[in-house]
Amino acid sequence: MLPRIPPLAPFRPRLLQDLHGYNTDRLIKDAGAGATVGIVALPLAMAFAIASGLEPAAGLWTAIIAGLLISLLGGTSVQIGGPAGAFIVIVYGIVERYGLANLLISTLCAGVLLFLLGWFRLGTLVRYVPVSVVIGFTNGIAVLIGLSQLRDAFGLQVEKMPADFFQQIATLSRHIDSFNPWAFALAAACVLGLFLWPRLWAADSGFRQKLEGIEAVSALKATSRVPAPIIALVSLSVFAWALELPVETIGSRFGGIPQSLPGFNWPAFSWETVKQLVVPTLTIALLGAIESLLCARVADQLSDRPKHDPNQELMAQGIANAVVPFFGGMPATGTIARTVTNIRAGATSPVAGIVHALTLMAVVLLAAPLAKHIPLAVLAGVLLFVAWNMGEWKEFARLRQFSNHYRLMLLSTFFVTVVFDLTVAVELGLVLAVVLFVRRQSEIFRAEPGDYSGGGPLTYRLYGSLFFGAVAKIDPLVEAVEHTPGPVDLVLDASQLISLDTTGLDALEQLHKALEKRGGHLRMTGLNEQPRSLILRSGFAAKLHGGV
Repeated sequence: MLPRIPPLAPFRPRLLQDLHGYNTDRLIKDAGAGATVGIVALPLAMAFAIASGLEPAAGLWTAIIAGLLISLLGGTSVQIGGPAGAFIVIVYGIVERYGLANLLISTLCAGVLLFLLGWFRLGTLVRYVPVSVVIGFTNGIAVLIGLSQLRDAFGLQVEKMPADFFQQIATLSRHIDSFNPWAFALAAACVLGLFLWPRLWAADSGFRQKLEGIEAVSALKATSRVPAPIIALVSLSVFAWALELPVETIGSRFGGIPQSLPGFNWPAFSWETVKQLVVPTLTIALLGAIESLLCARVADQLSDRPKHDPNQELMAQGIANAVVPFFGGMPATGTIARTVTNIRAGATSPVAGIVHALTLMAVVLLAAPLAKHIPLAVLAGVLLFVAWNMGEWKEFARLRQFSNHYRLMLLSTFFVTVVFDLTVAVELGLVLAVVLFVRRQSEIFRAEPGDYSGGGPLTYRLYGSLFFGAVAKIDPLVEAVEHTPGPVDLVLDASQLISLDTTGLDALEQLHKALEKRGGHLRMTGLNEQPRSLILRSGFAAKLHGGV
């Protein structure tokens, strides 16, 4: 009988479910949350694109188009999609090595791959990535993002930053004599402001308590609801423009942002090109899947909405990433910071994500000319703050509480991410996880001898899983048989044997042959379902004394 093939995942966007019983009260909450997130996304989208070596418009339209599609078609109620900090290092490296046109092709192919992962119900496989590997590459990416922003934060006159870690450090060192104190002051003020602003207006803040009851500062208190990145962006941009500070801006480097909808362009596509882009494509797809599903799990913990559908979410992410390249966009995924902002602002459905995209589009179309005055040092400050919050730095201090296996996976993934490549880091982390898991499982398996008074059968009790990593522990049984005088029977108590693989079965067959040579028999008792099934299907049961 052929095994039953599971059906393909149904295409059921969460929006359809959340619109049941939708009312005006929820619409007001979603509209407010969406508008808030749309404003927060403005500086982040531009900063992510610039840091990735792209035009700021690429980040903005990715946030708009991908954000709209992910909310319309996704498997979560409150997740916000768009360009993410985790992609900065990947995108910059692809553009540096393969060029912008090939980035678009890689993103398109990654979108198709993401859709297929969801369609074939493989969304849960992402959960098999160990948390130590996730923390290692997340912290590594945070370090690389921070390093990539030092050029603009220091105002260094560097035409183009390399992608390699050591080359970046060397380039920054060579150009340190072009240090711009004004740019550094703006970046530092931005980071400080982003840190202090929410703390000034916290419910238990002494500053806020002093303002209670003072009517003259009611307008100032109203600004507490404005997201900190917007306060920093607007205030520092006005400050730099009014004083005509000698710092580089979006206008001086990119000429501003087009005040129009992006055109549809078909990327130059060929099978030969696709074959050369396998590694970048897999990297974008893997990172996009991990980031979006991790973000969805965070949203599940913070929101009272129904749990996310991982397969539907991957299909939506795939569609979004397959569409944005036709408009010059960059890879997109779920974004934790904007999703958390959305939840805290009161979002109840994907309508908030749709409003977020429309709000961002309205701002771009109406206020694009003003963007040319934004200093790049301010955007660098925003990303330095993002990088700091992105990293889970406390995990380094907690390493002493965990096993050497955990430390090895986290530190090696972190080191390889920073020094070499994210793809290599994840591959290394997964290989280490598998090897260490096999080692640990092999240590669990044991074969304990029972009482042997002579003349009767040898008895052993099997514990754990007898698989390819533990078969060496069957050798002592063979030696015990060979050193027992005369014909001997062997009884294996398998009541504590959890699982058996074909390599373990082969070891049992070799044990059986050793007994046969001495005129003895092998008997197994207490077999559980999985080992029994394999022994029956392989025909080995017929060789056992007394069957199974």
